[in-house]
Amino acid sequence: MEQKRNAKPRCAITGGIGSGKSYVCRMMQNIGIEVYDCDAAAKRLMRNNRGLQRRLSEAVGKDVFPNGEMDKPALAAFLLASPENNARINAIVHPAVADDFLQSGHQWMESAILYEAGFEKYVDYVVCVTAKLETRLQRIMERDNISREKAMEWIRRQMTQEEKAQRAHFTINNDGDEPLMPQIERIIRSIGKPTVHRLAGHSPKG
Repeated sequence: MEQKRNAKPRCAITGGIGSGKSYVCRMMQNIGIEVYDCDAAAKRLMRNNRGLQRRLSEAVGKDVFPNGEMDKPALAAFLLASPENNARINAIVHPAVADDFLQSGHQWMESAILYEAGFEKYVDYVVCVTAKLETRLQRIMERDNISREKAMEWIRRQMTQEEKAQRAHFTINNDGDEPLMPQIERIIRSIGKPTVHRLAGHSPKG
């Protein structure tokens, strides 16, 4: 996959479930910054990309796209059957999403699984949205109408927030303790400079 370089640096927004990264992306869109949604793109490509559909059908071992529509239960059963199956599907879908992003002309992407999918190698800067555990739990419980135990289970399935923040170049605190827009604008200004210095909200990439 050939990566075309833009005059502007490519950047990614990530964060754990309940951190509010999608809300941050909507705020960015309100000031004219379009953010490529990797999760939405994966679903769109699986619906519309015939080459991707063919590779998925070959991997699953049967046609999971009868009449051109995805058989979600069949694909879900294959994914849940083993970690190897899940990895095999990811190895097909993730490169397709990365290629679509690179061809899209977008400067920013949003991905909850940025590091797990290897998408960080296609961007120059990573911004991690963070929030306290209790805040994240409350958001997940209210949004999805699930128990605290189930929300905690979902959080534990992901890479830890601490690791994501440590690997990122910048962090945004979304606890409500500090207004979001000044943090966003500060990061955007910093990324636009030839050299990014250590500023408030900037964490070195480890």
